[in-house]
Amino acid sequence: MAWLVTKYLLSAAVVVVVSELAKRSDRLGGFVAALPLVTVLALVWLHVENQPEQRIANHAWYTFWYVVPTLPMFLAFPALLPRIGFWPTLLACVAITVACFGLFALLVRRFGIELL
Repeated sequence: MAWLVTKYLLSAAVVVVVSELAKRSDRLGGFVAALPLVTVLALVWLHVENQPEQRIANHAWYTFWYVVPTLPMFLAFPALLPRIGFWPTLLACVAITVACFGLFALLVRRFGIELL
């Protein structure tokens, strides 16, 4: 139980640090948020919990492919925010990400990469 609480606290600390940095500096907050901190933590947790190497490698592999279709959201968000407000922009970005993911999954399937 203590291990689970430690995992939650360390993982939550990453989110808090990023949000606090973003309040102080747009650039620094964005830079730290762009680092694959959550993925690194997940890889560490998997390793520490003695998961098979193949599972850890698969996590990194699929994370790469799942990140690619999220990138258009980071371009759409600043373009939409001043026009339609925060919540509609967030909702639109979720829809954009889902659509991009579906299209991307269909595209990479042609190359033998199954994301769905």
